[in-house]
Amino acid sequence: MPSNASDSHAPHVLLVNPWIHDFAAYDVWAKPYGLLSLAALLRADGARVSYIDCLDRFHPNMAPVDASARHGRGPYLKTPIPHPKGLEKIARTYSRYGVPPEWVRADLAALDPPPDLILVTSLMTYWYPGVFETIRELKAAFPKTPLILGGIYARLCTDHARAQSGADQVVTDRGESLWTLVETHTGWAGAHRAELDEMDAQPYPAFDLQRRLPYVPLLTARGCPFDCAYCAARLLEPVRCRRSPESVLAEILFWHERHGVADFAFYDDALLVDARRHAWPLLEGIIRSERKLYFHTPNALHIREIGAETADLMFRAGFHTLRLGLETTAFEAREELDAKVTAAEFRQAVDHLKAAGFGADQVGAYLLVGLPGQTVAAVERSIRVVQATGITPILAHYTPIPGTRLWPAAVAASRYDLTADPIFTNNAIFPCSREDFSWPTLSRLKQMAKAGL
Repeated sequence: MPSNASDSHAPHVLLVNPWIHDFAAYDVWAKPYGLLSLAALLRADGARVSYIDCLDRFHPNMAPVDASARHGRGPYLKTPIPHPKGLEKIARTYSRYGVPPEWVRADLAALDPPPDLILVTSLMTYWYPGVFETIRELKAAFPKTPLILGGIYARLCTDHARAQSGADQVVTDRGESLWTLVETHTGWAGAHRAELDEMDAQPYPAFDLQRRLPYVPLLTARGCPFDCAYCAARLLEPVRCRRSPESVLAEILFWHERHGVADFAFYDDALLVDARRHAWPLLEGIIRSERKLYFHTPNALHIREIGAETADLMFRAGFHTLRLGLETTAFEAREELDAKVTAAEFRQAVDHLKAAGFGADQVGAYLLVGLPGQTVAAVERSIRVVQATGITPILAHYTPIPGTRLWPAAVAASRYDLTADPIFTNNAIFPCSREDFSWPTLSRLKQMAKAGL
């Protein structure tokens, strides 16, 4: 969707959210926060901005969809496609998730004028085939337009992206090079008003460029004080900075009052850290606003930070879907993974949440499945421990990520050559497990996890 700018000399920048190629994908409050943040910066500086979402669940060619169902979540369109090289023997359907290519081609042809610069984002490392297909379509439509690739895959697998993506340039920063890129490729220099680390000074991400707004992601801070062995947060956000609670509340009320949004998903890695000075004032402001809002935490909350007061404030503010970053209940041997929580802290946090009024269907604890050396029996034990507390176990497939502390162990444990191709890090194939984490086994574990509901 286009956004007009008043500066007639400003460039037309097209931002694109690519297709996903995978065995499974679902919109669980997933939006390209970084890409739409860049769109907002460009728009505020006077550039003309257009946005194409290859995953658009509300494309006008689709049958009408109830945007409010499932608090904004929902399935993407999908089309079966051939398995990528090396995964041909995986006995599951591999698909392109998102709108059909012919719809994207029509949307590209409708852009007037054609873009002067194209920015493409990337997310999961093993989703790169969908990124590559997107780039091919963009190059076919605009062969002379510079195309820049950024995002998580581009940052974590830079050499692979530069060698194979087809992008004219691959960038590895969080957006600091945006203005240099625009000036280099279009000759236009904007006012460059906002610094990326001054979070309160930045415009809200341009979520209004979407056709529908069933929910809005929120980011109250960047970075994480923890350094978990399986997580890339420290690699992607090495410096922690945060917004004022007042600015976050103002954004929530902006989307609610201007666009009717009632569902919000926190993207923070550490929302509750230093809660008295950060989360508490925000939650108290939400409560005072007396709005009927729903908040969700798909990125997980740090369990240690959930005291009685915090649990009570979250419940009163309208938190609806809580996910806890538990990962494993093998507490006696978890030092190799993280130092986030003890068994007693987990039980105490659950007690506080239940006392505040949260039900088992609202609170889920993530359990990593497929860690190097992990057994099926260990996962079964973790499921039972979580169920015994009265909340829901949520199985989360482990993804080996280059640069993390667990990466060497993942490479050593894998039956694939993880260093040869990011496609082999796909968590659906349990690349680091020597045990029988087959689809039937996983289905059985999922049924076991649901048994307590």
